[in-house]
Amino acid sequence: MGPHSCRREAGPIAEVGLPIRADLKGRLVSRYKRFLADVETDTGEVITVHCPNPGSMLGTDRPGSAVRCSTSDNPRRKLRHTLEMIRVGRIWVGLHALRANQLVARALSRDAIPELAGYPTVRPEVPAPGGSRLDFRLEGHPRDRRSAFVEVKSVTLAEGRRGRFPDAITTRGRRHLGELQTLHRAGHRAVLLFIVQRADCTSVEPADDIDPDYGRALRQAVGAGVEVIAMRARVRAHEIRLEGKLPLRLPD
Repeated sequence: MGPHSCRREAGPIAEVGLPIRADLKGRLVSRYKRFLADVETDTGEVITVHCPNPGSMLGTDRPGSAVRCSTSDNPRRKLRHTLEMIRVGRIWVGLHALRANQLVARALSRDAIPELAGYPTVRPEVPAPGGSRLDFRLEGHPRDRRSAFVEVKSVTLAEGRRGRFPDAITTRGRRHLGELQTLHRAGHRAVLLFIVQRADCTSVEPADDIDPDYGRALRQAVGAGVEVIAMRARVRAHEIRLEGKLPLRLPD
């Protein structure tokens, strides 16, 4: 039984870039305690930086890999630097999960995602029926009175040219899928938006071998009417840029 796609082929979009400053260069020593990483800088100093990725970072945590970090001058921060990206082969992979949301916010404000264009009101971090929060609520479309609830997921894991999500078991991700289904049944648009923070992928699929429950929940959500959009972003030292849509593959 082969895979099938529930989206059309990848298509062009109006490109949108998110400026970042990841000026500190180094090599990854190790990632540990989930939100910490040690980095050896070009001067040979080993520093501890904040790791803003809640997943396992499977395939993007190889010691010795080139990394780039941003720097904050906020005196209240315990760690000045934040791990932003890691080199995998010939590309940078974005590790900062929040950057995906920031990129989507900018794209929504510019109507750069065709399926989500035309909403004059974009509200971030909105309550969901299950008691958690979803990333965006879009309102005020002149031809569609429904609100559109959007949950963003950052994809960093890849196998060959296939982006895969999640990279670890995610009960939170399954809960979001359930909440999106509830919103769809209530008459709203419910959208799951995958942002692949690496430029070497040509499709997205669930990582059934890592979290089979999530894969089943995703298929159920799609069958129940939840919309799924996947987009690829190219990560550079000073910018993350949306490049185009990707097909979602749901192997049987």
